[in-house]
Amino acid sequence: MPKPKTRDRIVEALMALAAERAWEDVTLPAIAERADVSLAELRAQFDGRLAILADYIRGIDERVLKDIDPELSEEAPRERLFDVLFARFEAHVAHKAALRSVARAALTDPLLALALNRLVTQSMAWMLAAAGIPSAGRRGLVRAQGLAFVWARVMRVYLDDDDPGLARTMAALDKRLREAERVALRLDWLDRIVTRRSGKVHKPASPEGDGDLPEGHPT
Repeated sequence: MPKPKTRDRIVEALMALAAERAWEDVTLPAIAERADVSLAELRAQFDGRLAILADYIRGIDERVLKDIDPELSEEAPRERLFDVLFARFEAHVAHKAALRSVARAALTDPLLALALNRLVTQSMAWMLAAAGIPSAGRRGLVRAQGLAFVWARVMRVYLDDDDPGLARTMAALDKRLREAERVALRLDWLDRIVTRRSGKVHKPASPEGDGDLPEGHPT
């Protein structure tokens, strides 16, 4: 069996260490030792722990996007989004202990919490796109950040959900998406009212969106 690529070994080392110890104890020398690379090699691949974590998250996104069911397009938007996000939770299962460690650290580290929000918001833009929901421009940015908030709330349930079928996670995700859908409808109504009063012509967002996916938001 071929040896895993250096970047993959580093990512797995970070997640394995995070599953065993507190996030603050997942040091760069420890990561290098676990991945069987030198510190110089580690530095050549990544800028630090958050960059490694970002690579892990990107890998999860790619896995979900690659496995999208073509028949998903026949479902209602909220159902499509539910399927995409639930697939993402399932993809995290092998590293749930590591995610608990990161989540605990974020509770007392505002900078880490902000960095995680940025990474998750980026991912949610891709999940919206996967569900066929516009994810670009000002509105897309708001949708992605709102969905990141939904994801964070359901993640709390997921991290304590020991059911192999993730029943509690499934119920929480359905509930939060229904709530978000109601909020989105109210915001859309308000936006139409404000636009009408300002004398501007309201144009519904096109299915293709109105620009590139947001990157690096919020910083």
